[in-house]
Amino acid sequence: MSSQERNIELLHNNALNKSTAFTREERDALGLRGLLPYAVSNQDIQIQRIMENLSRKDSDIEKYILLSGLQDRNERLFFRLVVEHIEQIMPIIYTPTVGQACKEFSHIFRHTQGFYISPEDKGIIADILDNWPRKDVRVIVVTDGQRILGLGDLGANGMGIPIGKLALYCACAGIHPDQCLPVMLDVGTNNEELLHDPLYIGYPHHRLTGPAYDELVDEFVMAVQQKFPNALIQFEDFITLNAYGLLNEYKHKVLCFNDDIQGTASVVLAGLYASSRITGRPYKDMRIMFLGAGSAGTGIADLLVRAFEAEGLTTKEAYERLWFVDGTGLVVSSRKDLAEHKVPYAHDVEFLDFHDAIEFIQPHALIGATAKGGSFTKESIELMSAFNERPVIFALSNPTDKAECTAEQAYEWSKGKAVYASGSPFKAVSLYGKVFKPGQGNNAYIFPGVGLGAVVSKAKFIKDEIFLTAARTLAHIVSQEDIDRGSLYPPLRDIRKISWEIATAVAERVFDEGIARAERPADLKQSIKEYMFDPRY
Repeated sequence: MSSQERNIELLHNNALNKSTAFTREERDALGLRGLLPYAVSNQDIQIQRIMENLSRKDSDIEKYILLSGLQDRNERLFFRLVVEHIEQIMPIIYTPTVGQACKEFSHIFRHTQGFYISPEDKGIIADILDNWPRKDVRVIVVTDGQRILGLGDLGANGMGIPIGKLALYCACAGIHPDQCLPVMLDVGTNNEELLHDPLYIGYPHHRLTGPAYDELVDEFVMAVQQKFPNALIQFEDFITLNAYGLLNEYKHKVLCFNDDIQGTASVVLAGLYASSRITGRPYKDMRIMFLGAGSAGTGIADLLVRAFEAEGLTTKEAYERLWFVDGTGLVVSSRKDLAEHKVPYAHDVEFLDFHDAIEFIQPHALIGATAKGGSFTKESIELMSAFNERPVIFALSNPTDKAECTAEQAYEWSKGKAVYASGSPFKAVSLYGKVFKPGQGNNAYIFPGVGLGAVVSKAKFIKDEIFLTAARTLAHIVSQEDIDRGSLYPPLRDIRKISWEIATAVAERVFDEGIARAERPADLKQSIKEYMFDPRY
């Protein structure tokens, strides 16, 4: 390659490119003079230009495409933009816009990001991982695309999720982009529309299942141990059966966790802890009901059991505080159709529908994990408000149109009494002469910090109790100002500091429990801060 070709290559290397921010001295030294316009822009000016361009876009999906292009061209500028405008940018690069991006992924495909593994790679996964150019991988987010958000089977289009999650790892927790690897286990799709779409980018066959599927996943997990021994694997958006199966298979063997199960649980638990400062009811005294009993819902409940036990309740007493309604009705012991993960939450009571179950149980908190928009009706919110002075309502499903109810509905139907949090962002609501600012129970409060703490300590694996630690840390960060405005979570603009605090608490627990492979630094918090990627140039 000639020197001139190397110069052009520099401008096309997203990790090194600074574009118009290259100084005159750098342009001369690197052979870039004449290849860039005269003006030298600092990063602040470049951000101003990008924000101006974003404002010209009429739709969020067009903004997503613009930002994806920026990430491909200039990594550091992209991440500084996300860090400094997190509240505005996160809904574009992740929920809710990433849902639309995944649906359209094959049609808006511009430039490859991440790593794709298909059934045709069986037996050579370790070999082809050598094709990934960055060798010090520390965080892998992997999906098979079968249950993307609340949208179902999107096959290889689900790659938007690992890409988006790792962007948040970098922006929110300072994991270096070079150390991130998005992976799509492209084992096919049962979505007939995709299979008949000539633009579909994925493996054009029905899904691999059974032992063949298990063997491919196992080969991938073991290949990671061989090629990237310091890497954390985050399982993302697998259907319930596989989500639990993979977590139970590997959580005591390798460094991994499932964000849908454990990350969601931790952020909800933090919100429940914080809600007690509004309701006056301690967590240990809460009775909690779920609508939806998939991996997210029962994953939350599994951690809540641990939290109740930590408050002094017996395991039996803990289970008695947690109730589920699924698509059939109340989860009760007389039912013969219960999946294994629901059985511990089956109570020996009469079978009831959703409305009657609320009236019978009279829960203090109602948690939605249904992926069905509007599942919380006016009647159900009014009923919750009838026997709770401040009913706690979590509408967790993503994207926005899948939320069980909107913030405005919760406040209006409860006459302003609801303590509300959602999975997707909702704007402030003005009602009854007050302004309500709903909190977003976003997993981004939890998984980046947990991942950072695990990576820095080189944890052997992640115990369930780690997510208790993360939840307590997040709840402690919630300020009185946040509580006064009705929010159960701190502002997202503080996410780097929040992740730093959680990472420190997580790493301390890893070291204390003797499951770290790294040596404990003299100043753990400072060591973590120094590890965090700074996108400024």
